[in-house]
Amino acid sequence: MDGRRRNPYELTEETPVYVISVAAQLSGLHPQTLRQYDRLGLVSPDRTAGRGRRYSARDIELLRQVQQLSQDEGINLAGIKRIIELENQVAALQSRVVELEAALDGAAAAMQQREAAVHASYRRDLVPYQEVQQTSALVVWRPKRQQSPD
Repeated sequence: MDGRRRNPYELTEETPVYVISVAAQLSGLHPQTLRQYDRLGLVSPDRTAGRGRRYSARDIELLRQVQQLSQDEGINLAGIKRIIELENQVAALQSRVVELEAALDGAAAAMQQREAAVHASYRRDLVPYQEVQQTSALVVWRPKRQQSPD
């Protein structure tokens, strides 16, 4: 979720609205093929309370992709299922990378703020240390003698 409230009547590409006959017609497949894909876990539509299948626009697109991989590329259904799983995994990992990059950027900004606060807290009256040159001169100190009070 993006944190915004959604209109419950707003249709998105993930809204399940198509019954199996319409989904079959839109995807160019037979309804029995859609049932088979559902049993195999290739395309899993949402279900109504009466257990009827409802397909979304994204499901229709996935059905077309499965058909294209099967017919044009000659990939078997087990291979297609693996491809779909890997694509979903890649999408999830890409999303996680975006989250981690945002967290890293936030941590870097916080670190820079703390560093700036530390630098701002330095005392300005400190004098940089300068190394004293060593000499071989010898200085003798003798205390003054006190004179007696006569």
